[in-house]
Amino acid sequence: MIRVSEIFHSVQGEGKLTGTPSVFVRTSGCNLRCWFCDTRYASWEPEGDQWSVPQIIDQVSKFPSKHVVLTGGEPMIFAEICELTAELRARGKHITIETAGTVDLDAECDLWSISPKLSNSTPIGFATDEWVRNHDLRRHQPEIVQQLMERSDYQLKFVVGSILDAEEVLEYLHVLQGWDRSNVMMMPRGTTQEELLLQNSWLANWCREHGFRLCDRQHIYWFGNTRGT
Repeated sequence: MIRVSEIFHSVQGEGKLTGTPSVFVRTSGCNLRCWFCDTRYASWEPEGDQWSVPQIIDQVSKFPSKHVVLTGGEPMIFAEICELTAELRARGKHITIETAGTVDLDAECDLWSISPKLSNSTPIGFATDEWVRNHDLRRHQPEIVQQLMERSDYQLKFVVGSILDAEEVLEYLHVLQGWDRSNVMMMPRGTTQEELLLQNSWLANWCREHGFRLCDRQHIYWFGNTRGT
């Protein structure tokens, strides 16, 4: 069984497939506690029911899109994700898995959308000391990120809110091998148009200087920071 907070049909707002109509399966539960998480209902305060793989497949099949995005929370904490991706693949679906890259499962995937968590994600002052320790112990798993990158197409999405965050990305990439610069995406931290525009005022030039892709959060401009989008 997989705990699911919502399944909905929308348009991908981030990464290589921006603008692509997709079915989103948002699992509920996460092994991290990023202080800026914008889906707390699927992480900090997980909600939703337990769904079987056939139930999820049945709901996904009600929508016309070929593209399916497994997101969270952290979908890779559920062993049943492997069965789910196999069933989706058998039905001809294109599968994106959005993950922080801290858990390795033998799931089938067309696009790994990996968002490694930087030190800026640690919830100091927002969570208990135990969660702060657990978060920092779990968030940095470059060996798992490397394994996922080598299995299929991938994108690395780094959430940044300052120049210091961006410089930390450069340090992180030194640990990885064989990465493609065109697959490195810098995502401004923010949940409103105003916040994103403020971050982009420096981030766009930084991306140009370093040859990385600016990964704006287009769904915020299209729909606002609302559920089901």
